[in-house]
Amino acid sequence: MMEVCCSMNAKKILDSSAHIYKSLAPDDRTLDQRVYESLFNDMTRGVLLPGEKLIETTLCEKFQVSRTVIRQALHRLAELKIVNIIQNKGASVAAPTPQEAIEVFEVRRGLEAAIIRMLSKKIGSMDLKRLQERLQAEQTALSEHDLPRWAILAGGFHLALAQMTGNKLFQKLLFELLTQCTLIVALYETPGNSDCEHEEHVRLVELLSLQDAEGAVKLMDQHLLELQNRLNFSKVHSTN
Repeated sequence: MMEVCCSMNAKKILDSSAHIYKSLAPDDRTLDQRVYESLFNDMTRGVLLPGEKLIETTLCEKFQVSRTVIRQALHRLAELKIVNIIQNKGASVAAPTPQEAIEVFEVRRGLEAAIIRMLSKKIGSMDLKRLQERLQAEQTALSEHDLPRWAILAGGFHLALAQMTGNKLFQKLLFELLTQCTLIVALYETPGNSDCEHEEHVRLVELLSLQDAEGAVKLMDQHLLELQNRLNFSKVHSTN
């Protein structure tokens, strides 16, 4: 019975992480919403890879919609900087350059430091309980070697911290940066130690519970630097 409850709780946390991503995406219910959500999910889950062409006629057939609807969805994705649109050449999944990747991580480190400083002043017992539940779900995903689920939960952990500040702009900016980081990781990351990343999340929650703002900021910065240092910019990717 306990295993069933734990499993249900892990699913709840996973669904919550997915909901955070979805709630921060543009929410206007237009005809292109289904196309937008499907392409967004395929890009963030590695189904569509960086540099892959997005051919309008193929997408029209797949989704049974007009070119106008496809273009609307592609332009929305381009606003998130995960799709490149070049006049007379069409659209493709963004493939950030090494310099762009470094700049994204630099901005993300600054943003998450600000999030941690604000959160450390106002975090409450319910927030800590929610974070502990997330940590348990992460551990379950790791123990089951379910890396796709772990990736969703790991990103959801960072978004949950931003959400707990109550600052909508923090949430929006971090959502955009995490979305770009997904493509950067797909292009450049070398295999890392997910267990170490999880342990850093655990320690971060401990520091937040102690309201140790500077300790938590320092740990978050180290955490993101280690992620950045795993990027291998010598990899060659074809975008043709």
